[in-house]
Amino acid sequence: MGLMGDRTRLWETRRLVEAPGDGSEQDLTAYGPQAATAEAGDPADLELETARRRAAEAGDPAALSMLGALLLRRGDLDGAERHLRAATADGDRSAANNLGVLLHQRGYGDEAAGWWRIAAVAGSAAAAHALGRYHRERGDEPAAEYWLRQSAESGHALGAYALADLLEHRSDVGAERWFRAAAERGHREAAYRLARILDGRAPRARAGGLTGGLGPGGVETSVRELRAAAADSRDGGPAREAEQWYRQAAARGHRRAALHLGTLLEGRGETQEAARWYLTSAKDGESRAACALGFLLRDAGDCESAAVWWRRAAQDGDGNAANALGAMHADRGESGEAERWYRTALDHGDVNGAYNLGLLCAEQGRTAQAEQWYRRAAYAGHREAANALAVLLLQGGDAAGAEPWFSKAAEAGSVDAAFNLGILYAGRDEERMALQWYERAATAGHTEAALQVAIALLRDGDEEAAERHLRIAVRGGSAEAAFRLGSLLDRDDHAHEECEEWYGRAARQGHRRAQVRLGMLVAERGDVVEAAHWYREAAEAGSRNGAFNLGLLLAREGSEPEAALWWARAAEAGHGRAALRLALLAARRGDLTEGRHWCDCAVRLGPAEVAERAARLRDALQQELTA
Repeated sequence: MGLMGDRTRLWETRRLVEAPGDGSEQDLTAYGPQAATAEAGDPADLELETARRRAAEAGDPAALSMLGALLLRRGDLDGAERHLRAATADGDRSAANNLGVLLHQRGYGDEAAGWWRIAAVAGSAAAAHALGRYHRERGDEPAAEYWLRQSAESGHALGAYALADLLEHRSDVGAERWFRAAAERGHREAAYRLARILDGRAPRARAGGLTGGLGPGGVETSVRELRAAAADSRDGGPAREAEQWYRQAAARGHRRAALHLGTLLEGRGETQEAARWYLTSAKDGESRAACALGFLLRDAGDCESAAVWWRRAAQDGDGNAANALGAMHADRGESGEAERWYRTALDHGDVNGAYNLGLLCAEQGRTAQAEQWYRRAAYAGHREAANALAVLLLQGGDAAGAEPWFSKAAEAGSVDAAFNLGILYAGRDEERMALQWYERAATAGHTEAALQVAIALLRDGDEEAAERHLRIAVRGGSAEAAFRLGSLLDRDDHAHEECEEWYGRAARQGHRRAQVRLGMLVAERGDVVEAAHWYREAAEAGSRNGAFNLGLLLAREGSEPEAALWWARAAEAGHGRAALRLALLAARRGDLTEGRHWCDCAVRLGPAEVAERAARLRDALQQELTA
């Protein structure tokens, strides 16, 4: 057989009966005993059959051929064969083709091919199509191509499809032309396969590595991969034309076309129409569409309905749906049900089931079991499982065991693993190797990696390159990057406004040093209220500089008692200047003992100039105490 999967069944059932005279064709899938029973009671059909029998009795070859075709459609092979042979004796090409169909049904393939050849030579496109398929089934591709091309060039839709299928099997670019020819004549499978070719040519498919919808080993891609590939669908070009052919095939009941059309629409954000096509496909038995519909319903907040479709898909063997059910139960704290569905996913061949089981065990503190599941998924090529396994080993002190798994995950494209390798090498003081992995992760968009690269560049004095990486990290939401970018711009007298913007972004994310710096900037322009706000935010979060600066601000505003409270908090956290301020306050009050206490703290905490002043003040207080 030249075809696989659903296409084999299509190949087996699409034998054609050709009606004499006009060259029209009818699909044998509509024929057989059931069709005969349904038609037997139709008065019009009975009248037609009576008229044809009368004509046949008169020896009219066309009437004999038509009567044979009618009996063949109804499953009366014996009666059909007698009339068809009589018609072929008078050279009727339609009868020759239909006799070939009849003989093929009875298992006489070689004799059928002989009659098809006679009809094809006489110009029957249907017979040429049947003869081409016959040769392909027997491995004679040159002969198959010859006859299929004869059929296709005669305008026969099934011939064009079969020729396209043969050419695609050989990776011949001419396949697209004939899929298109068949699709334009209403062949739904041709429309679907033409759409898959065009979809694979779209930029988003190339970026995602998906071509033709087949994953490793020729397995259809999961809905997870289809959704990811459609996430950045673009208007125009191959993707837009693919959509048109998906629509044609889906409108004719092609369930996989409806699924792919749904993913394209979802990728553009047209979720309502996407849901309608997913529903159509799911009702026709496409488990991946049921799974995708479940995700749309979940995203819309209808988790109960989502679970219904996921369960239906999972029961039909969709591992992605089983994983989704497991995640739903895990979120609800129903670990037993979650584990059951994750195991189901694994049984259905989805390695994510093993990874998710590892996550579940890790959350429950079952470290040994988590490691086993991570290993199983990692050995199957799951890159995030390899990264998780490496993290687990590293946490257990096995850095040597962790490194190869980090490397394997990073080489497979795990951005987190690349970043973790950077951390691993940095911990060994192998800064060059650490920077290489940080740069690799940063290039892939890892926020913390971009920050680490920027820090290394700042250390080397390359402020321009550092600024670029800081801006990348800021876009990823890093408060530390925003603070460092603000600090970098703070050195430029012409960038104060932008500097304040980045300090503000970091401050609003709770970055204490940014809050202090922002407080200083707004205080410089006289906004005491806002400055106090940011100093207080930093101080209450544990910043000793924030507490000290808040104390200074309060003291200037005449609130010295409250200022002392914040200085005390700062001094207790190790701020020498705050301790010196408290010593001066105590000295002014005449509390020499407390003054000496804070002087001692200031001397101990520093810095040097503070320690020197505090020592002099302590000596003066000592003299007063001993006077």
